Amino acid sequence: MTAVDTDAGPDTGPDPALLAQFERVLARSDRIEPRDWMPERYRATLVRQVAQHAHSEIIGMQPEGSWLTRAPSLRRKAILLAKVQDEAGHGLYLYSACETLGVSREELTLRLLEGRQKYSSIFNYPTLSYADVGTIGWLVDGAAICNQVPLCRTSYGPYGRAMVRICKEESFHQRQGFELLMTMRSGTEAQRAMVQESVDRFWWPSLMMFGPPDAESPNTAQSMAWGIKRNTNDELRQRFVDMTVPQAQALGVTLPDPDLRWNEERGHHDFGQPDWEELAQVVRGNGPCNAQRLAHRQRAHDDGAWVREAATAFAARRSGEPSLSVEPVETPGADR
Repeated sequence: MTAVDTDAGPDTGPDPALLAQFERVLARSDRIEPRDWMPERYRATLVRQVAQHAHSEIIGMQPEGSWLTRAPSLRRKAILLAKVQDEAGHGLYLYSACETLGVSREELTLRLLEGRQKYSSIFNYPTLSYADVGTIGWLVDGAAICNQVPLCRTSYGPYGRAMVRICKEESFHQRQGFELLMTMRSGTEAQRAMVQESVDRFWWPSLMMFGPPDAESPNTAQSMAWGIKRNTNDELRQRFVDMTVPQAQALGVTLPDPDLRWNEERGHHDFGQPDWEELAQVVRGNGPCNAQRLAHRQRAHDDGAWVREAATAFAARRSGEPSLSVEPVETPGADR
């Protein structure tokens, strides 16, 4: 997942004793907790990464959610609905973790809608066929697992604890996607072709999910030093390829990379490079679905304003605090 760090700035002379204690905690591979002192750049980097992760879970509901009413059976609808609900829950866990860093959920949402924070590039690609539901589960959630399992050991406590449950559910999503594709590969020739076409479209964007190459990643080195990340982008990308190749063979699909081959000397697969300029364009907001995804998120945010206002007024009433006055909503025919 990629984003530009627009929040982190230079530290302004931290107390040497506090900084030394912070560094001792990291050196022991212990965790920083919300009430612990932390450098402002560490806090800002966490806000950027955790918020981007939360935004990705919420925006990521859109591509698959568009197939909820078009899934081919009640069973498939129920499976897909359960998955989309899981993604909503993941977003809430992560927003809650981010709030422990002193940033409200409302502020995070505004940063997203105003373009000051990003979400995963993969969700700016369209889901053109039902096979994409399976491919997202297999490839996209598979890439997410490679990226997120190490985050269970991240140096910030609330983030790492949230990732434990998220990773368990993402693993189940990956198996769901694989099962769907295996079922379609056992079907008609048209279904088999649909799966291969879907894999062809999502393979390279899935590799881009890990971010740019290490040499071009502006945040990786510092995040690794702080223990926020445990592996570099290229290490995670290699792990994903090595994991996915035998699964593709089991499915009977071809991965669209002529350079993909086993390297006996390295003990890993060699593979080609994605179009990094395409990734840069998507991150800048010029992908196939960037405008559509944010417009949908803005519409949902606007439509939910009355719910947030009502919840705030109810909470204030229960606590005995004065609530904001809310204009009554006239219901047509209510006077009859």
